[in-house]
Amino acid sequence: MFLATIGYFCWYLIRKSEDTVDSSYNARLDTFSERVVRGEIRAKNGEVLARTVEDAQGNEIREYPYSNLFAHVVGYSDAGTTGLEASAGQYLLSTHLSLLNQVSNEVDEIKNPGDHVITTLNPYLQQLAYDALGEYNGACVILEPDTGRILAMVSKPDYNPNTIAADWESLISEENVNANLLNRATQGLYPPGSTFKLLTTLEYIRENSENWQDYRYECEGSMNYGDAVMSCYEGHVHGSLDLRLSLANSCNTSFATIGQTLNLDSFHNLCESFWFNRELPLPEGMEYRSSSFVLDNSSGLSERVQTAIGQGRTMISPMHNAMITASIANGGILMSPYLIERVESADGKVVKQFMPESAGKLLSVPEAETLTNFMVAVVNEGTSPSLRSDAYQVAGKTGSAEFNSNKEDSHAWFVGFAPAENPEIVVSILYENGGTGGSVATKGAKKIFEGYFSK
Repeated sequence: MFLATIGYFCWYLIRKSEDTVDSSYNARLDTFSERVVRGEIRAKNGEVLARTVEDAQGNEIREYPYSNLFAHVVGYSDAGTTGLEASAGQYLLSTHLSLLNQVSNEVDEIKNPGDHVITTLNPYLQQLAYDALGEYNGACVILEPDTGRILAMVSKPDYNPNTIAADWESLISEENVNANLLNRATQGLYPPGSTFKLLTTLEYIRENSENWQDYRYECEGSMNYGDAVMSCYEGHVHGSLDLRLSLANSCNTSFATIGQTLNLDSFHNLCESFWFNRELPLPEGMEYRSSSFVLDNSSGLSERVQTAIGQGRTMISPMHNAMITASIANGGILMSPYLIERVESADGKVVKQFMPESAGKLLSVPEAETLTNFMVAVVNEGTSPSLRSDAYQVAGKTGSAEFNSNKEDSHAWFVGFAPAENPEIVVSILYENGGTGGSVATKGAKKIFEGYFSK
């Protein structure tokens, strides 16, 4: 028991102590603020996202120059703490100013300035994502696939962190059904819709490694399974399809047919290898909800068919969908997403540097290349022709996710990356109640890609 106790304390100090220190419920952080002025949170290129200023009475006030734009990812430090204000609190309330300066400040009864947190965030891309969502509720995540840097993270509806204390009662009131404080990018769970067909395709390829290229399906616009009917979007008849064109045209009946043939244990294992039903490899302190995949050998025909096309009980967050897409873009390797580039002292010395880390190899290089080619076909031959460009090649997948019995009520998804041959950014964007067909999501994604490649 003694050895077990010692082992637990060692594990806690290494793995979990920062969670406790950074917790918004940890009163010890309040004692830090009595001696240290909370440091700045900055964008990658130095733009200030959060800083401490004094009002006319000399009271310290946390100021957010970009107001609502970075609300969920940067967070707030009044009424508790969230976002980076919470997860990076230990750094912001520590000081690595030179010892001489610290002693001098103590003698003069002046607070020492806290360290500054330099993030991976890009204000230009954050604004592009914010504008792309427009008036819709939803979320957008932009990643750098070969490093895992989170370049932008937007959730709507949002709030103004500058007035969070004054607005608090209205934000948490029962009459407010908008859930403004929820970071939909990481905490929102949605049916993935047809974006999930990427994983259904991969499972079919793995189960039929010798002959998946021979797959043929004749789409007639609808099909029967049991007592139910599966239809393609607007009853469109796609005709003769191979696997690539099945994905390019997002043919529901083709994927429903595929879903009936899959080994459910293998499919379940594949999805768990892609981080369903598991803790995601996200930065310490980032609040999120785990995605779920429940299909197994006890599932009936209806659930098998619905799951294969991204419906059923499968749920995913926009961040997780970005991570799956990033693994395809990065040749099968998922880089752990991260938000903090480095921590600097107030006089500019680097205190801590964060480096890219691999979360594991999720698929082989040939598999990643095949899915990329299929996603290019989505743009060049399939459901996303508006994303074609002479300046860059997008690889993508749209999705419409029904969320109640009214089939007209659907969330709109897009996941993709560009340039397809040498990916620089991954985009995952979700519009709540954005409608079917993916047109709203592809328009939003187009704004982001055009804005990125125009700079």
